[in-house]
Amino acid sequence: MKRTFISLLRRYRNLVLYGVIGAMASSIDFCVYSTMILIGVNLLIANAIGVNVGIITSFCLNRRYNFKVKDHAKMRFASFYLIGMIGLAISTGMLYVAVDKLGINEFYSKLLTIVLVALIQFMLNKAITFRTNHSCKAN
Repeated sequence: MKRTFISLLRRYRNLVLYGVIGAMASSIDFCVYSTMILIGVNLLIANAIGVNVGIITSFCLNRRYNFKVKDHAKMRFASFYLIGMIGLAISTGMLYVAVDKLGINEFYSKLLTIVLVALIQFMLNKAITFRTNHSCKAN
């Protein structure tokens, strides 16, 4: 049983570490979002600011500790940020529907968006941003 667990952990190392780092970045995103909501900032603006703080945190940690790639930093950040903006668009749409149309609490709605967006972003970032045979020439 222990061997199976270790084997699975090694096999899905990137996903597990991405989840841990993502949880940290998402916690920061959620705290920024929540603080802004509590002081009266519009939820869509609060979401955009929180997501941007989370994106920067996640990129720095994933680049260094998870995918361990040091090359093409500017191009990788641009790719990661663009994928983050796709996530922002998805989460903004989900928040709008959940809060404004369905009347779900803005804090619960944010937590739900984080889960879905994190899965989408993991797949895109692993396939695009942090692939090791990155073909870009910029630093």
